[in-house]
Amino acid sequence: MAKSTIKRTTRLRELVSAPEILVVPGAYDGTGARIARSLGFEAIYLSGFETSAGLLGMPDVGYLTMSQMATRVSDLCDAVDLPLIADGDTGYGNPLNVRRAVRAYEKAGAAGMHIEDQTSSKRCGHMLGRQVIPVSGMVEKVKAAVDARSDPDFVIIARTDARTTMGLAEALDRGAAYHEAGADMLFIESPESEDEMRRICAAFRGTVPVLSNQVEGGRTPTPGVRALEEMGYALALFSVGTAFAAAKGLRTYLAELAAKGDTRGVLDDMILFEEFNTLIGLDEHMELEKRYEERE
Repeated sequence: MAKSTIKRTTRLRELVSAPEILVVPGAYDGTGARIARSLGFEAIYLSGFETSAGLLGMPDVGYLTMSQMATRVSDLCDAVDLPLIADGDTGYGNPLNVRRAVRAYEKAGAAGMHIEDQTSSKRCGHMLGRQVIPVSGMVEKVKAAVDARSDPDFVIIARTDARTTMGLAEALDRGAAYHEAGADMLFIESPESEDEMRRICAAFRGTVPVLSNQVEGGRTPTPGVRALEEMGYALALFSVGTAFAAAKGLRTYLAELAAKGDTRGVLDDMILFEEFNTLIGLDEHMELEKRYEERE
């Protein structure tokens, strides 16, 4: 069966359960999603961090709304047919808000989403100052998420941010409770050593898949995909590096223009007009024009 005939949710489950690790880059706009697809990535991720930065120009501290994220999910799912995992932050409130968020993300085309056990207002998982709600409160959110999905293959990922303030043992206990509540995958955020990463994988090996959030310059080691696979991770999430790379590219271009009034010195660092048009689908558009052009 061709990939295109399989639901994105089902495809994501197949990829996560495969023997090899699934590598998922962040993509916060249609161009990035198309680049990821062109390079052979089999799934993409939409982060609240990148969306808040790209859409609002603001940090990931709870400013972004559920409806803004759901709209972005829909836009990216229209741009490419890859399974998309979306950041659901805290579920945007209590368990009833979680139900609404799951239904909105599912309707928008996401293949899965993660929710976290932070208090409001939340922070990026590699920032200090994060606090978590009681385990019982997050368990109810996970149950609400599972109950809300209409497609049983829609992947519910439970994230805990307990490691930074409460220690790894608490984070592992929370992960086990969230899996028991129905989570399909666990996201133990910001372990601080490779030994901790191995302990996380060992704790859940054979019971539930675990993802690693790889943030360049963040709190967690970034040892490379092969090392993560050896540790036992099912999914390597490179969640925000595309925003870092894009920001540097933008700054380089604008600095050249500001300093010299000329951009010819950075042409080699750019995708130029014709290639960019091809990347964003102009050739596909032209074919559709031919198909539907008026016949005299």
